[in-house]
Amino acid sequence: MQKRLLMVFVTILSLAVLAACGSQSKEDVVKKLEKQASEMAGYKTEANMKMLTGKEEQTYHIQVWHKKDDFYRVKLQNDQDEKGSQIILKNGSGVYVLTPALNKSFKFQSEWPQNTSQPYLYASLLKDIQADSDAEFKTFEDYYVFKTKTNYQNNKTLPYQEIYFDKKSYQPVMVKVFDQDMTALVEVQFANFSKDDSMKEEDFDVDKNMAMAPTEAPVASMQGEEMTEILYPQETMGAELADEAAVQTSDGERVIMTYAGEKNFTLVQEQAQVMAASAQQSETVQGDPVQLEDGVIGALEHNRLEWTEGGTTYQLASTDLTEAEMVSIASSISSDDVK
Repeated sequence: MQKRLLMVFVTILSLAVLAACGSQSKEDVVKKLEKQASEMAGYKTEANMKMLTGKEEQTYHIQVWHKKDDFYRVKLQNDQDEKGSQIILKNGSGVYVLTPALNKSFKFQSEWPQNTSQPYLYASLLKDIQADSDAEFKTFEDYYVFKTKTNYQNNKTLPYQEIYFDKKSYQPVMVKVFDQDMTALVEVQFANFSKDDSMKEEDFDVDKNMAMAPTEAPVASMQGEEMTEILYPQETMGAELADEAAVQTSDGERVIMTYAGEKNFTLVQEQAQVMAASAQQSETVQGDPVQLEDGVIGALEHNRLEWTEGGTTYQLASTDLTEAEMVSIASSISSDDVK
């Protein structure tokens, strides 16, 4: 009897040792992720992103191409706006935000994506894990999960994220970004993640990517016509609308709103104009691309933020507002606030 009990004890102990040997610690998984990142010549993936940061849920289809070391192509297509796709490019010349439907692009001398969290980029997720010494780690049947702090430069309302990696491939599966109350306001689900060493530098060329979008119907130009819808920000940082003026330009109507208070700002709206393909050139910005809370990418330069949405180009300018406050005001503008 004692011999049989001893054999059972040895068997249980052996199984426990084997289980321990098969488990992965946080440090083990991070090393595997780092190794995979260093060995990948490039990758392609698709993702669906849901955003609940505004009044209504916004869904985006995202296509990501990455070529080692620092070439990126990210196409964001708003499912609610077939004409509203934008492309973020990073190549040897800089960072670009393209709006193919308008034949328009901005060029930035920017550290993007290294200077801020990006929930749909593998390297950014890994960097956030490495930067957070207090990152939590859990293992489930199919996933390794990290809970880390985020690094959104212009949005401090989303401080935490959970990052899910497949246990077999160590590839990202899902990212959830949370507010202070741990309510998930952004969710990214990855699909078709595949390593790819076939991409060339010309795949990240501005002109080539503009030409790759011929099927996108241009936003209709309303040249010479009045704007049919004037939108107002819900968030004003305590300022009130002090003046509103409509000015006729050669391209149509321009509406200028002046807000006065402890922090003054000016908001300009006008119909987005489609640039002729022959005249297309990148507008240089001494700043960074920023993502508004509805997913739209804008150009932030010191005290000025410009973006295009729903056929309208907006410019927000202020010497009193912080960059984060400008993004908050811009994100609060929606058709629900028509007056």
